Amino acid sequence: MNDALSEVVRMLTEVVGEEFLLDVEIGPETTFSDALALESIEFAALADLLRARYGDDADLSAFIAGLDLDQILNLTVGDVADHVAGTRTAAEAAR
Repeated sequence: MNDALSEVVRMLTEVVGEEFLLDVEIGPETTFSDALALESIEFAALADLLRARYGDDADLSAFIAGLDLDQILNLTVGDVADHVAGTRTAAEAAR
C-alpha cells in the first residue's frame, strides 16, 4: 500500500471509527458510496483532515467539483489517494 493510500485509510478510520470498518476491507477499489456508505458529515470530516495534513491543494471539495455524477458515485479510496499523491508531488516540485 503506498503512503498516500495508507494515510487516506488511516484518516477514514479516524473519521468513522475502527468498529465500523471491522466488516469492510479498505483498499484502492473501495467505493465511498457503496462499500463505505459515508455520510456527508463524515466525508466533510475526511476533507478537513486531508486539508489539514496536505494543505489547500488537497481540497477534496474542489476535486469532487471537477467530476461528473458517475465519477462521484464511483469515487474510490484509490481516487482520493491519487489526488493526495498528485498534490504532494506538485507541492514538492514547487519547493
